[in-house]
Amino acid sequence: MNVTRWSGRLPVVKSKADLVHESLRAAIAGGELPPGARINMDELARNYGVSKIPVREAVKRLESEGLVVSRVHSGVTVSEVDKDEMRGVFLAREAIEGLVCRLASEGADATLIAELESVQKAMRTALAAGELDALPELNTRFHHTLASASGYRILAELTEHLLLTIRRFRITAPIDAENWLAVVEEHDAIVDALRLGDGSAAALAAQAHAAAQSRHETAVTG
Repeated sequence: MNVTRWSGRLPVVKSKADLVHESLRAAIAGGELPPGARINMDELARNYGVSKIPVREAVKRLESEGLVVSRVHSGVTVSEVDKDEMRGVFLAREAIEGLVCRLASEGADATLIAELESVQKAMRTALAAGELDALPELNTRFHHTLASASGYRILAELTEHLLLTIRRFRITAPIDAENWLAVVEEHDAIVDALRLGDGSAAALAAQAHAAAQSRHETAVTG
């Protein structure tokens, strides 16, 4: 039996620490806990209705992911986004997304295409309505779908981490409607290649997408 590829279908039993971690991670990604924000673990434990132990475990995981920093005299704070490192983030994204899309093309079926098209439709609807705040989560869903379709857990995890870093960065340097339109059109090129089962074209489209967004981000930050 070939168990190299990850199906992602195993049942998941989540602990209290898992749930706290997911909630805090989402708050950091969405900007409710912006860079530099202090995290009061006693208050979190009360708000979540749990003991301090799962909160400590969740915070340790966030620290290992580079999302929070723990200092002796200042406590726990949300990590600042290193603008100088963003070039490296996009270079990594370009390489990984190219690989993800090439692998996803090997098993691209009607279900995958339908999922991606559904997200694309939702992004267009949000864009037309001027609901730009809905687009980061939809964009994340698009790329998570692709990463899951690659069949490898490590690629899904790397994709998630890179997207989270980019979302955090965009809290301080948001992109406008014109750029979001470009994102949707770049996604279209990826979906078109997957529909044709063309792995090379899908990889090139994904790399071009990441490169285009990198140029935009560096232009925004100067």
